[in-house]
Amino acid sequence: MTVIGYAPGAYDLFHVGHLNILRHASESCDRLIAGVVSDEMLLLTKGRAPVVPLAERMEIVRSLRFVDDVHAEVLPDKIDTWRDVRFDVIFKGDDWRGTPKGDRLERDFAEVGVEVRYFPYTMHTSSTALRRALAAIEAQEPAARALIS
Repeated sequence: MTVIGYAPGAYDLFHVGHLNILRHASESCDRLIAGVVSDEMLLLTKGRAPVVPLAERMEIVRSLRFVDDVHAEVLPDKIDTWRDVRFDVIFKGDDWRGTPKGDRLERDFAEVGVEVRYFPYTMHTSSTALRRALAAIEAQEPAARALIS
């Protein structure tokens, strides 16, 4: 039996943590589908739009040799996505483990026979940290320009 894995994420400001989860996921299934969360869903669920638009994030993820397919995630409920994609295991960072969102994910997927598997979260690199660094650089630019003038 072919095991189909699904690894959802924003994959915004693609970094080594994203690479790690997708690589580990591919080693744990026969076919890996990466779910790239749409701009609209990110705005709805996280309250902010991505830096990199959906089409570009999908192209980045699609280019990885260990990703077999990419799915644009346009529905807020992962079970609804499962109904469209039909996977056997879903992969998440272990920062979800033991949280209300993670507990709900496990409960919902247990009902349809999908395993939730966690991989270590890359603590030293995150899109949030990269966003903060970009904001700090942008804040310094006007002051740097004023010094040059």
